[in-house]
Amino acid sequence: MAGRFTPPAHPTRASARGGHVVVPFAGGAPLDLGLTLGPLRRGPGDPAFRVTPDGSVWRASRTPEGPGTLRVAVREGRAVAEAWGAGGPWLLDRLPALLGAEDDPGAFVPRHKLLLAAHRRRPGLRLTRTGLVLETLVPTVLEQKVTADEAYRSWRLLVRKYGEPAPGPAPDGMYVMPDARGWAAIPSWEWHRANVDGSRSATIVRAARVAARLEEAAGMDPVAARERLELVPGIGPWTSAETVQRSNGAPDEITTGDLHLPGIVGWALAGDRTADDATMLELLVPYAGQRHRAARLILLSGRVPPRRAPRMTPGDITRI
Repeated sequence: MAGRFTPPAHPTRASARGGHVVVPFAGGAPLDLGLTLGPLRRGPGDPAFRVTPDGSVWRASRTPEGPGTLRVAVREGRAVAEAWGAGGPWLLDRLPALLGAEDDPGAFVPRHKLLLAAHRRRPGLRLTRTGLVLETLVPTVLEQKVTADEAYRSWRLLVRKYGEPAPGPAPDGMYVMPDARGWAAIPSWEWHRANVDGSRSATIVRAARVAARLEEAAGMDPVAARERLELVPGIGPWTSAETVQRSNGAPDEITTGDLHLPGIVGWALAGDRTADDATMLELLVPYAGQRHRAARLILLSGRVPPRRAPRMTPGDITRI
């Protein structure tokens, strides 16, 4: 799924047939679709994200114009996209940002041999910007205080039951998530059946009720965007960072309050598996402006602390 492209300021619509549009990009900077769009995938069974055997990435999104399906692939040195549904034109107009056109990997200066090696091995990594807040916020809230597998299962169940089939010739089983009104209308017992506790479901309902105001955050400075999100009770620094990283393509918004990230960063940069948020932030001071990218490269390096017997209790998971 790797190739090279130079995104134009405005996508060139090469052809339009039966409700879909083909958008080519010419050769240039590196692009790895898997690395760039991978953070948008919520587990291997995500009904809104699919990678097909030909290397194409499919996304089903709820845009301001309605539901849309996007297919992106790298072919002969070009990134080529097609879109369907009422939201298709919106998705194509914002395709360059989705593929990292607004990101500047050159602004990152590795100051540690591990980061230098990781940066060199992954020249196609670019930070995506979806321009959509709720589609990232909801699954991120579902990930609060539970394992990733539990959250992925909840996301699958809710999207398949309350969403709608993805427009166009999307792979079987792809769905567009509910709109804000749909999320707010899910009955309490259905949240329970999806293994979502009252705290998380209430946060999603509160966010859905002010969705229009939250979507405005996608056009804000990342710091202001996080402040806007955190006005909603139940959305804290962990959730706002994880959301803005994707919706705004924010290279410096580092995730704090995570159970594992400080230890991983501490181990990679200082051999300290017991690092806390304060230590992690201190270690990342040399990467000010690019701390999220630094953390992402550390995770991609695969250098993690040796596993040991867990001593965690459910009360230890505090990320919001």
